Amino acid sequence: MSFSHVIAFAALVGAGLAQAADPPAQAAPAAVTEQAAAPAAPLKPGDATAGQAKSATCAACHGMDGNPASSQYPKLAGQHEDYIARQVELFKSHKRDSAIMMGFAATLSAQDMNDIGAYFATKASLPGVADAKLVARGEAIYRGGDKNENVPACMACHGPDGRGNPGSGYPQLAGQYADYVTLKLKDWHDGKTWGDDDRAKIMPAVVKGLSDADIAALASYIEGLHAADAASTAAK
Repeated sequence: MSFSHVIAFAALVGAGLAQAADPPAQAAPAAVTEQAAAPAAPLKPGDATAGQAKSATCAACHGMDGNPASSQYPKLAGQHEDYIARQVELFKSHKRDSAIMMGFAATLSAQDMNDIGAYFATKASLPGVADAKLVARGEAIYRGGDKNENVPACMACHGPDGRGNPGSGYPQLAGQYADYVTLKLKDWHDGKTWGDDDRAKIMPAVVKGLSDADIAALASYIEGLHAADAASTAAK
Protein backbone atom coordinates (compact mmCIF):
# COMPACT_ATOMS: atom_id res chain seq x y z
CA MET A 1 0.00 0.00 0.00
CA SER A 2 1.37 3.38 -1.01
CA PHE A 3 1.80 6.21 1.44
CA SER A 4 -1.12 8.15 -0.17
CA HIS A 5 -3.43 5.15 0.23
CA VAL A 6 -2.50 4.82 3.91
CA ILE A 7 -3.38 8.48 4.52
CA ALA A 8 -6.77 8.08 2.76
CA PHE A 9 -7.61 4.93 4.74
CA ALA A 10 -6.74 6.64 8.03
CA ALA A 11 -8.97 9.59 7.14
CA LEU A 12 -11.94 7.28 6.49
CA VAL A 13 -11.44 5.43 9.80
CA GLY A 14 -11.20 8.72 11.68
CA ALA A 15 -14.40 10.01 10.14
CA GLY A 16 -16.22 6.82 11.12
CA LEU A 17 -15.04 7.06 14.74
CA ALA A 18 -16.11 10.68 14.92
CA GLN A 19 -19.62 9.78 13.74
CA ALA A 20 -19.89 6.98 16.30
CA ALA A 21 -18.78 9.27 19.12
CA ASP A 22 -21.22 12.06 18.15
CA PRO A 23 -24.61 10.52 17.09
CA PRO A 24 -27.19 12.74 15.36
CA ALA A 25 -29.57 14.65 17.58
CA GLN A 26 -32.88 12.89 18.22
CA ALA A 27 -36.23 14.56 17.51
CA ALA A 28 -37.93 16.03 20.56
CA PRO A 29 -40.67 13.82 22.03
CA ALA A 30 -44.14 14.53 20.73
CA ALA A 31 -45.25 15.51 24.21
CA VAL A 32 -42.75 18.36 24.16
CA THR A 33 -43.39 19.62 20.64
CA GLU A 34 -47.15 19.12 20.59
CA GLN A 35 -49.42 20.72 23.15
CA ALA A 36 -51.95 18.35 24.65
CA ALA A 37 -55.54 18.91 23.56
CA ALA A 38 -57.57 20.85 26.08
CA PRO A 39 -60.37 18.83 27.73
CA ALA A 40 -63.90 19.57 26.56
CA ALA A 41 -65.84 22.00 28.71
CA PRO A 42 -68.45 20.26 30.86
CA LEU A 43 -72.02 20.49 29.62
CA LYS A 44 -74.08 22.91 31.68
CA PRO A 45 -77.80 22.53 32.42
CA GLY A 46 -79.96 24.11 29.77
CA ASP A 47 -80.51 27.87 29.91
CA ALA A 48 -84.09 28.70 28.95
CA THR A 49 -83.27 32.32 28.21
CA ALA A 50 -80.49 31.36 25.83
CA GLY A 51 -82.71 28.65 24.41
CA GLN A 52 -85.42 31.11 23.46
CA ALA A 53 -83.07 32.92 21.08
CA LYS A 54 -81.65 29.66 19.74
CA SER A 55 -85.14 28.26 19.09
CA ALA A 56 -86.09 31.00 16.61
CA THR A 57 -85.80 28.66 13.62
CA CYS A 58 -87.84 25.98 15.43
CA ALA A 59 -90.85 28.32 15.54
CA ALA A 60 -91.52 27.96 11.81
CA CYS A 61 -92.77 24.41 12.36
CA HIS A 62 -93.25 24.00 16.11
CA GLY A 63 -94.62 27.42 17.00
CA MET A 64 -93.05 30.17 19.09
CA ASP A 65 -94.15 28.49 22.32
CA GLY A 66 -93.84 24.90 21.13
CA ASN A 67 -97.50 24.57 20.11
CA PRO A 68 -97.51 24.20 16.30
CA ALA A 69 -100.46 25.21 14.16
CA SER A 70 -100.18 22.07 12.05
CA SER A 71 -100.78 18.59 13.47
CA GLN A 72 -98.04 17.11 11.28
CA TYR A 73 -95.48 18.62 13.66
CA PRO A 74 -95.15 17.54 17.30
CA LYS A 75 -95.87 19.82 20.22
CA LEU A 76 -92.66 20.62 22.10
CA ALA A 77 -94.24 22.77 24.79
CA GLY A 78 -93.83 21.18 28.20
CA GLN A 79 -91.61 18.41 26.85
CA HIS A 80 -88.65 17.41 29.00
CA GLU A 81 -85.33 19.15 28.36
CA ASP A 82 -83.25 15.98 28.19
CA TYR A 83 -85.72 14.29 25.85
CA ILE A 84 -85.69 17.19 23.38
CA ALA A 85 -81.88 17.38 23.49
CA ARG A 86 -81.59 13.64 22.86
CA GLN A 87 -83.92 13.71 19.88
CA VAL A 88 -82.06 16.62 18.29
CA GLU A 89 -78.80 14.73 18.77
CA LEU A 90 -80.34 11.68 17.06
CA PHE A 91 -81.25 13.89 14.10
CA LYS A 92 -77.75 15.36 14.00
CA SER A 93 -76.13 11.91 14.02
CA HIS A 94 -78.63 10.68 11.37
CA LYS A 95 -79.89 7.96 13.71
CA ARG A 96 -83.33 9.50 13.44
CA ASP A 97 -84.53 10.31 9.96
CA SER A 98 -85.87 13.72 8.90
CA ALA A 99 -84.38 15.78 6.10
CA ILE A 100 -85.68 18.98 7.69
CA MET A 101 -84.46 18.27 11.22
CA MET A 102 -81.10 16.92 10.08
CA GLY A 103 -80.41 20.26 8.43
CA PHE A 104 -81.40 22.29 11.48
CA ALA A 105 -79.52 20.04 13.91
CA ALA A 106 -76.28 19.93 11.93
CA THR A 107 -74.92 23.20 13.36
CA LEU A 108 -76.14 22.80 16.94
CA SER A 109 -73.80 21.98 19.81
CA ALA A 110 -74.81 19.79 22.74
CA GLN A 111 -75.21 22.95 24.83
CA ASP A 112 -77.48 24.48 22.18
CA MET A 113 -79.68 21.38 22.30
CA ASN A 114 -80.00 21.56 26.07
CA ASP A 115 -80.76 25.28 26.00
CA ILE A 116 -83.50 24.78 23.40
CA GLY A 117 -84.90 21.88 25.42
CA ALA A 118 -84.90 24.00 28.57
CA TYR A 119 -86.83 26.76 26.82
CA PHE A 120 -89.63 24.53 25.51
CA ALA A 121 -89.82 22.73 28.87
CA THR A 122 -90.97 26.01 30.44
CA LYS A 123 -93.97 26.28 28.10
CA ALA A 124 -97.39 24.72 28.54
CA SER A 125 -98.78 22.27 26.01
CA LEU A 126 -102.24 23.32 24.86
CA PRO A 127 -104.83 20.64 25.68
CA GLY A 128 -106.34 18.71 22.83
CA VAL A 129 -109.56 16.76 22.38
CA ALA A 130 -110.31 13.10 21.77
CA ASP A 131 -112.89 11.57 19.47
CA ALA A 132 -115.75 10.36 21.68
CA LYS A 133 -116.13 7.21 19.57
CA LEU A 134 -112.52 6.19 20.22
CA VAL A 135 -112.08 7.14 23.87
CA ALA A 136 -113.12 3.81 25.44
CA ARG A 137 -110.70 1.69 23.43
CA GLY A 138 -107.90 4.26 23.62
CA GLU A 139 -108.24 4.58 27.38
CA ALA A 140 -108.29 0.81 27.81
CA ILE A 141 -104.96 0.47 25.99
CA TYR A 142 -103.34 3.47 27.63
CA ARG A 143 -104.26 2.43 31.16
CA GLY A 144 -104.40 -1.35 30.92
CA GLY A 145 -102.62 -2.42 27.76
CA ASP A 146 -103.76 -5.52 25.90
CA LYS A 147 -102.67 -8.82 27.46
CA ASN A 148 -103.83 -10.83 24.47
CA GLU A 149 -101.44 -8.92 22.20
CA ASN A 150 -98.63 -8.50 24.77
CA VAL A 151 -99.10 -4.72 24.75
CA PRO A 152 -98.22 -3.11 28.11
CA ALA A 153 -100.09 -0.15 29.56
CA CYS A 154 -98.74 3.15 28.23
CA MET A 155 -99.14 4.83 31.59
CA ALA A 156 -96.58 2.47 33.13
CA CYS A 157 -93.88 4.61 31.51
CA HIS A 158 -95.65 7.81 30.49
CA GLY A 159 -97.68 8.29 33.66
CA PRO A 160 -101.44 8.34 34.30
CA ASP A 161 -101.63 11.98 33.18
CA GLY A 162 -99.28 11.58 30.22
CA ARG A 163 -96.55 13.76 31.68
CA GLY A 164 -93.89 11.11 31.18
CA ASN A 165 -90.88 10.40 33.34
CA PRO A 166 -87.88 12.67 32.64
CA GLY A 167 -85.58 10.71 34.95
CA SER A 168 -86.08 7.57 32.87
CA GLY A 169 -86.19 9.37 29.54
CA TYR A 170 -89.90 8.78 28.83
CA PRO A 171 -91.47 11.78 27.10
CA GLN A 172 -94.63 13.72 27.78
CA LEU A 173 -97.52 12.52 25.61
CA ALA A 174 -100.47 14.47 27.00
CA GLY A 175 -102.10 16.71 24.40
CA GLN A 176 -99.88 15.57 21.55
CA TYR A 177 -101.58 15.72 18.14
CA ALA A 178 -103.30 12.46 17.20
CA ASP A 179 -102.05 12.77 13.61
CA TYR A 180 -98.43 12.94 14.76
CA VAL A 181 -98.84 10.15 17.34
CA THR A 182 -100.49 7.92 14.74
CA LEU A 183 -97.63 8.45 12.31
CA LYS A 184 -94.97 7.61 14.91
CA LEU A 185 -96.84 4.56 16.24
CA LYS A 186 -97.14 3.19 12.71
CA ASP A 187 -93.42 3.77 12.12
CA TRP A 188 -92.59 1.78 15.25
CA HIS A 189 -95.14 -0.88 14.37
CA ASP A 190 -93.32 -1.35 11.07
CA GLY A 191 -90.00 -1.72 12.90
CA LYS A 192 -88.55 1.76 12.49
CA THR A 193 -86.29 2.83 15.35
CA TRP A 194 -84.77 6.05 16.63
CA GLY A 195 -81.19 5.18 17.43
CA ASP A 196 -79.37 1.94 18.13
CA ASP A 197 -79.35 1.68 21.93
CA ASP A 198 -81.65 -0.35 24.17
CA ARG A 199 -84.01 2.60 24.63
CA ALA A 200 -84.57 2.75 20.87
CA LYS A 201 -85.84 -0.83 20.83
CA ILE A 202 -88.61 -0.30 23.38
CA MET A 203 -91.39 1.22 21.28
CA PRO A 204 -91.19 -1.12 18.25
CA ALA A 205 -91.65 -4.03 20.66
CA VAL A 206 -94.45 -2.30 22.61
CA VAL A 207 -96.69 -1.43 19.65
CA LYS A 208 -96.09 -4.55 17.58
CA GLY A 209 -99.41 -6.07 18.67
CA LEU A 210 -101.54 -3.00 17.93
CA SER A 211 -103.91 -2.94 14.97
CA ASP A 212 -104.47 0.19 12.89
CA ALA A 213 -107.76 0.70 14.72
CA ASP A 214 -106.01 0.43 18.09
CA ILE A 215 -103.38 2.93 17.01
CA ALA A 216 -106.05 5.40 15.93
CA ALA A 217 -107.93 5.02 19.23
CA LEU A 218 -104.80 5.33 21.34
CA ALA A 219 -103.55 8.39 19.44
CA SER A 220 -106.90 10.12 19.81
CA TYR A 221 -107.01 9.36 23.53
CA ILE A 222 -103.51 10.77 23.99
CA GLU A 223 -104.45 14.02 22.27
CA GLY A 224 -107.32 14.48 24.70
CA LEU A 225 -105.26 13.52 27.74
CA HIS A 226 -104.02 16.31 29.97
CA ALA A 227 -102.87 16.75 33.53
CA ALA A 228 -105.93 18.73 34.62
CA ASP A 229 -108.16 15.73 33.97
CA ALA A 230 -106.15 12.52 33.95
CA ALA A 231 -109.12 10.24 34.58
CA SER A 232 -111.11 11.29 31.52
CA THR A 233 -110.63 13.14 28.29
CA ALA A 234 -112.49 15.87 26.50
CA ALA A 235 -114.56 14.62 23.59
CA LYS A 236 -115.56 16.23 20.33
